[in-house]
Order: sequence, then structure tokens, then C-alpha cells
Amino acid sequence: MKLKTEIIESELRNEYFSKFPKDAAHTLDLFSAEIVLKYLAELKVDNARDIFFQLTPELITELILNMDDALFRELFFKVNTHLAARLLSRLDKNKVTDKLSLLPDLISREILDFLNYKEDTAGYLMETNVITFHSDNLVNDVLTRIRKIGKRNIMVIYVTDEEGKLLGKVPIQLIAISNPTEKLAKLMGAAPFINAMGTREEILEAIEKEDLLQIPVTDINNILLGIIRNDALMSASKQEITENLQSMFGAGKEEQALSKWTFAVRKRLPWLQVNLATAFLASMVVGLFEETIAKITILAIFLPVVAGQSGNTGSQALAVTIRGLALKEIRISQWFRVAKKEIMVGFVNGVAVALTTGTIVYFWTSSLGIAIVIAISMVISMLIAGFAGAIIPIGLKAIGQDPATSSSIILTTVTDICGFLSFLGLASLLSSALGIV
Repeated sequence: MKLKTEIIESELRNEYFSKFPKDAAHTLDLFSAEIVLKYLAELKVDNARDIFFQLTPELITELILNMDDALFRELFFKVNTHLAARLLSRLDKNKVTDKLSLLPDLISREILDFLNYKEDTAGYLMETNVITFHSDNLVNDVLTRIRKIGKRNIMVIYVTDEEGKLLGKVPIQLIAISNPTEKLAKLMGAAPFINAMGTREEILEAIEKEDLLQIPVTDINNILLGIIRNDALMSASKQEITENLQSMFGAGKEEQALSKWTFAVRKRLPWLQVNLATAFLASMVVGLFEETIAKITILAIFLPVVAGQSGNTGSQALAVTIRGLALKEIRISQWFRVAKKEIMVGFVNGVAVALTTGTIVYFWTSSLGIAIVIAISMVISMLIAGFAGAIIPIGLKAIGQDPATSSSIILTTVTDICGFLSFLGLASLLSSALGIV
């Protein structure tokens, strides 16, 4: 009889968990990690995942540290990598490395990308163990959870929505004097914040302007990632003063306006040499069609037009993609979606520019053949340039290189070669058919 009762209770519990994951998560927040893990292990993976990621971050951290590797892989296999990064950031670095090794390479690299910020950004300075609540939580819920956590340095609690977007903040003093049944929605005020990619100068400016002791850090979608406390701000201030002094003597990590000319030469010359090599490569492509150019000399006049338009198209796509990678708007796994968009943009813009170019060339040369060739070439080269502008920085990022360092050199080579090949190649193939010669 006892066994039958336990089976019925288990079935009812699992039914409740599967149909009401949000309510189940709020209920499980009150249980110990050991009991929660036991219940999650009994559920189907999708149901367990729905509940797990709606638990409080503090409980999730404890669960991650105590769950077995198999359960971790199942829960994090299909998770949003940005969310996974926010949760794993609460662990020490060694634990993060251990957990990421359990996941597929691409997923672990995307998560690691979200966890890594440059030293001069808000994301690098922030503390990720921030306590958050929802607007429908009561004052009593806050007090109960804070007592359970036992932290004494909590000055402000932050309110987020279901997706983790920052809605506002409530000072802990206000919590202490408010009615226990009061909802946070009625108590919260605006919360000034800084983007994770914000610089030290922007952090200090925001702190000074708002007279804050700590400031929340969000991503591009206003998802709360962490907070920067006053001790980290003091460190940032000292570093900022030091770098300002260094810049007066041109001793920064990278070239500045006041850097020594020898430093500037050392930084710039290697890339100028690489650019020279790629320029010769593009010249070799033109050389392949020397005979065609000799017959139709006017083609040489329009080579810069084709190369210039494809180069501009590629640069636009490159700028947008690098910005997306830098601000973490896009991930490496989204390469196809980004490339598809830039191909469509390149094609549509290519058609529009081709019509204009073809018309101008026709009235200039009185040759319909040359006008058709340059119009078709414009569409092809701009389409390829858009694709290259998107795929080159993502490809460099995928192999662990900085997209901002060498993307433009590679892109220039691709756009020049493709532009020359499409224009001169089409002219060679279609010269007789279109009556160009």
C-alpha cells in the first residue's frame, strides 16, 4: 500500500512539474539542492530543463556543483549559450573549465566567448553573483531569501523580468521598512546601468553622474549580467589615472596619438607589407586578362568602379558583423543566418547599383555590351562581397583570432579579386556575343 501511494505521489508530482514548470520552480526554490536534484532526475529532459532554468541563480549554482556529469550535459546541451554563460560565471574558473569540457566544442566555445571580456570593459570588472527578484515578489520573499543567503554586503536588490531583463532596483533600507506583503513592482525605482562592453571611462562617468556605490551591468538586450561594486570601481579609477599618465608619454598597450614613431612603425609596417602582397595578388588577376584589356582598353577605366563598389559593400557587412561579435549580439553558430542576410543585402543593392552603373556606362561608351557586362559583374561582386564581409570575421573568431586585426586585409583581397575576375572574366567570355569588340 505504501509503495502504491509513493508511485501515485510521484506520478502526480511529475504531472504537476510538466504542466506548470514556472510554479514548480518557485516551489522547488524552497527545497534543498539534494531534493531538487532527485526530482529533476525523475523527469524527462525537456521538463527538467524547463524547471531548472527558472530556479533562482543561487540554487542553480548549488545544483551545478552537485549534479552528475550526465545530468549537466542533458540540461545544458540545448541551452541558450548566453544564459549558460551567466549561470556558469558564478563558478570559479577551474569549475567552469571542467563543466565546459562536458559540452560539445562549439557550445563550450560560445559560452566561453560570453565569459571573456577585455580588461578595459565593464564585463571584466563586474561581479556576477548578483541577487535578483521579479516584480511580483513580495517584500517577505526578499527578506526570507536574503536571510537564507546570509550576505551582509547587499545594499540594493535588482528586479528583472522572466527573461532576466533589468526592470529596476529597490534599496535594502526600503525593503526593511516596507509592509511584508508589498510587491516589489510598487517599490522599485529606475536603475542606471552600464553595458558590458562599456569602457572604464563610461563606468566612472555613470558613477559620478548618478552618485552610485554600485552599478548593474547589462548586455545589448538589457539582460542583467552582474554588478560593479565600489571596490572594483576604485581599482578602475586607479588604472584609468595610470593609463592617462602613460598616454602622455605614448606608453599605452596599443598605439595612441602620442605614441613614439618607432612604436607606430612597428605596429603598422607588418600590415602594410601584407597589404602590399595582397595588392600584387590582385594585380596578377588583372594580368591574366592583359590580352582582353589590350583589345578593349576602356575596360581599364571601369576596374576601380567595380572594385570600389564591391569593397564598400564588403566593408559595410564587415563593420556590422564585427560590431555584432564585439557586442555579443551574434554567436559563431549563427554564421549562416548572418551570411544569408548579407547575401540578400548584397544582391538587392547590387541590382540597384548595377542599373545605375549600366546606364551611366552605356551613355559614356555607347556600348550596350560593356554596360551589360559591368552591370552583371556589379551584382556578382557585391553579392560575394557581402557574404565575405560577414563570413571572414566569424571565421577568424571561430579559429580563435581577433576579427578586428586582419579582417579588412583579407576582405580587400577577396573583393578586389572577385571584382576583377567577374568584370574582366565576363568581358572575355561575352565580348563576341555582345559585340564589345
